Amino acid sequence: MKTGSIILAAGKSTRMKSAIPKVLHVLGGKKMVEYPLEVLTPLSDLKPVVIVGNEAETVQKVIGDRAQYALQEPQLGTAHAVLQAKPLLDGKVDTILVAYADMPLISRDTFQQILETHQTHRAVMTLLTFQSEKARGFGRLLRDENGNPREIIEESVATQEQLALRELNVGVYCFDAAWLWEALPRIPVSPKGEYFLTDLLSSAVVAGKMVKTVSLADPDEAIGINNRIHLAEAEAALRKRVNNHWMLGGVTILDPATTYIETTVTIGQDSVILPNTYLMGNTTIGEGCQIGPNTIVKDTQIGSRCRVTFSVLEKAIIEDQVDIGPFAHLREGAHLAQGVHMGNFGEIKNSYLGPGTKMGHFSYIGDATIGAEVNIGAGTITCNFDGVRKNPTEIGDHVFIGSDSMLVAPIKLGEGARTGAGAVVTKNVPDYSLAVGVPARVIRKLAKPDG
Repeated sequence: MKTGSIILAAGKSTRMKSAIPKVLHVLGGKKMVEYPLEVLTPLSDLKPVVIVGNEAETVQKVIGDRAQYALQEPQLGTAHAVLQAKPLLDGKVDTILVAYADMPLISRDTFQQILETHQTHRAVMTLLTFQSEKARGFGRLLRDENGNPREIIEESVATQEQLALRELNVGVYCFDAAWLWEALPRIPVSPKGEYFLTDLLSSAVVAGKMVKTVSLADPDEAIGINNRIHLAEAEAALRKRVNNHWMLGGVTILDPATTYIETTVTIGQDSVILPNTYLMGNTTIGEGCQIGPNTIVKDTQIGSRCRVTFSVLEKAIIEDQVDIGPFAHLREGAHLAQGVHMGNFGEIKNSYLGPGTKMGHFSYIGDATIGAEVNIGAGTITCNFDGVRKNPTEIGDHVFIGSDSMLVAPIKLGEGARTGAGAVVTKNVPDYSLAVGVPARVIRKLAKPDG
C-alpha cells in the first residue's frame, strides 16, 4: 500500500490582515506550512503535494523541492483543491492523507494513527474528530443510531440541536485513492459555488462504504489559525509541548510560562533554563548548563557545564565550562574555547578566545585570534575597522593586556607580551615584552617563566 499526502495552502487568509501569506507566518521559529510538511513527508511514499493559490510563487520559494505543487485557481473549496492533485497522485498511490497548512499542530503520531486505522479497516474515508465545548467554527459530526458516522454539518447551517453536539470534525482525512478520484466529481456545488470535502462523508454512507473516525487525544492539536489571536494560541500550545518534552527529558525549566524554546533546539540532561530565556534556531546546549535568566541564544553551540547569564548569543560556538555574563554579547563568528570567562558588558565578534582566557568587562574583541590563558583587561578594544576594511588582531598565549588598552589592527602581540594600562598599541609587540604609552612602545623584555 503506497501513501500520498496533500497539504491545502491556497487560501487568501484575509483575516490575518497581512501582506505575508498566512501559511508563511512564523510559529515556533518555523513557517506554519513547514509543520505538516515535516510530519507528512516520512509517512508518504511520494513528496507531499502542496496546493497553492494565493501568493503561489512565494510559498513555493520557501518550501523548495521538499514538495510537489498543484495550482488551485480559482479557489472553489476544499474538494476542488484536492482534485487539483489528481494528475500528480492518480495511479501512483493507494491511500491519501489530506491536511491543512493552517493546522500546524497535528502530530506525526496522530497522522500515523489515522493511517493505520484507515488501512486496518479498509475504509474509503477516515476522519479525525475531537470533543470540545468550544466549537471554534468546526462542523459537527452526526452519527446514526448505531454510532456510525453519517454526516458532517457545517456550523453556518446547523440547527440549534445540531449546534449542541460536541463531536467536531477537525478537517484532517485519509482516503482510498481510487474511491476519492471517483467521488470528487460527484460532490454537489454549495450555494456559494464551492465544493467541500465534508460532503464526501454523506456520499460514502449512501454508497454503503466503510467510514472510520479517529478521536484526537490532545485538543490543542486541533487549533486552526485564521487570525493573529489564533496564531498566539497556537504559539502558546506549541511552547507548552516543547517545554514539556525537555522537562520529561531531564531538563529543568524553572518557569515554563516565560521560557521560549523553538522546535529546532536541543538541550542536554541536567541543564537548567531560567526565566525569560529564549532559545532559538539551530541552537544546541550540552549537559549541566545554566542558561538565563533574561538570555537570548540563537543558532549557537554551547558545550557542557557552561553558565550564561543576562546575555545575547548569536551564531557563536561555546566550548565546555565557559562562563558568560551578565550583559555579554557574542556575535556571529565568536568562538570561546574551554574554560573561557567573559564578564559583564563585553562584546565579541568573529574572534577566537583560547582555553582559559579571561575577558573581564567593558571590552570589545573583533576579528581577533587570541591564545590560551590570556588576561584581557577592562576596557580593552580591538580597533579592527579602519573605515574601509576589517583588520585582524593576533594575540599569543599568556599575554596580559592592561586595562583600557587599544589594539589598533592589524597588530600582533607575541607570547607572554604585556601592555600597560591605557596603552594605544599601533605596532607589533614581540614575545615577552612590555609596551606602554600613547602610542605604545616596548620599554623592556620580560623574563620567560620556567616551564
